Amino acid sequence: MIPARYSATRFPGKLMQLLGDKTVIKRTYEATVATGLFNEVIVVTDSRIIFSEIKAAGGNVLMSRSEHESGSDRIAEAAAGMDVDIIVNVQGDTPFIKKEPLEKLLQQFTDPVVQVASLMQVMTDPGEIANPNYVKVVVDKYMNSLFFSRSVLPYPRDKNLPVIYYEHIGVYAFRKQELIDFTHWTISTLEAIEKIECLRYLENGVPLRMVIVDYLGIEIDTPEDLENAAKLISPGTL
Repeated sequence: MIPARYSATRFPGKLMQLLGDKTVIKRTYEATVATGLFNEVIVVTDSRIIFSEIKAAGGNVLMSRSEHESGSDRIAEAAAGMDVDIIVNVQGDTPFIKKEPLEKLLQQFTDPVVQVASLMQVMTDPGEIANPNYVKVVVDKYMNSLFFSRSVLPYPRDKNLPVIYYEHIGVYAFRKQELIDFTHWTISTLEAIEKIECLRYLENGVPLRMVIVDYLGIEIDTPEDLENAAKLISPGTL
């Protein structure tokens, strides 16, 4: 499922911005379908504009309420009555999503302990590491999340030790019941402070199994991201 809110705080209407000759949401939808991994791919939106965009492309799209606090809340509304085991949340602003990382994500559920899983990629750009628009994550030795933050994480107090920084990529997979449970919990303190929805899981004692993937391209959070993403679109895909 692809949650698609029109009124994004940092970049309103970003999903309807053109990336090449297609909107961001259309590219994300088509890239997700092209993986061939899913029985159904559904955009869940509060916007008639986005609804019409996906319908016109022949895609599956559902309207949701507009007042949801997070993408997970939005897709949970749609998934509640569906007979499914695993639900994948591909954010609407990830137009470069690929098959291999989603396969790795789904493979985590062969472990019955895993209730929620997500993706991360190595960060090397000092500007991005310091940028609060990039969510960082640290993990334990079993690849379970310990914390997510917009701050530099971990903070390199000892400058002599090597540090690997991971950027959290907003792609999740859930067992259905865990997704429904998420919507029954109130917004947690850390979630409200950081504006990072997956902190609600951590504050309720549910770690996320994190998967390291190769560079997935750019998530469209700001106008600058859109400009940089346009540079990744090859002439053959325009």
